[in-house]
Amino acid sequence: MSCAHLLIIGDRAALSWVVTEQRMAFPPGRAKAARTLEEGDEVFLYTTRGCFRNPTRDLGRVIARASVASPVRPLEEPVVFGDRSFTEGCRLEVSGLATFREGLVLRDLVPRLSVFPDPATWSVRMRRASLELPPADANLVRAELEPLLCPYDESAGAYRWETASA
Repeated sequence: MSCAHLLIIGDRAALSWVVTEQRMAFPPGRAKAARTLEEGDEVFLYTTRGCFRNPTRDLGRVIARASVASPVRPLEEPVVFGDRSFTEGCRLEVSGLATFREGLVLRDLVPRLSVFPDPATWSVRMRRASLELPPADANLVRAELEPLLCPYDESAGAYRWETASA
């Protein structure tokens, strides 16, 4: 049975790579958790408040819906963003993408999501690479996000800027 996950992205260069390459990468310390993703799982891409380097202006948003298109496995060459190396990864198939810097503001849904049992401390659960969503939570996120999504080809170009080094 497939699951749904939030994939949490906290860096704009990493976001650009994830969206334009339709791939996800994980650091060595998150490999075990990353391997819970299975081919066919639904994923929602979430950008943190700090993703665009201005957390006082930006909000954490769910910006895309995708599916896992390959198993998570070691990368032939690690992907590097800044001083962080990402050694495991998988392919994604993005089925919908919000306009750049738009999307579903997650904090507005927190009181209605069971994955966050204490809404006052919900952001603590977001300090990871991915977060599995219970089915009812996935249904809510999907329903709220769907009207904000555009076809991938219409929005992806706006997400291209910094490149990763391998």
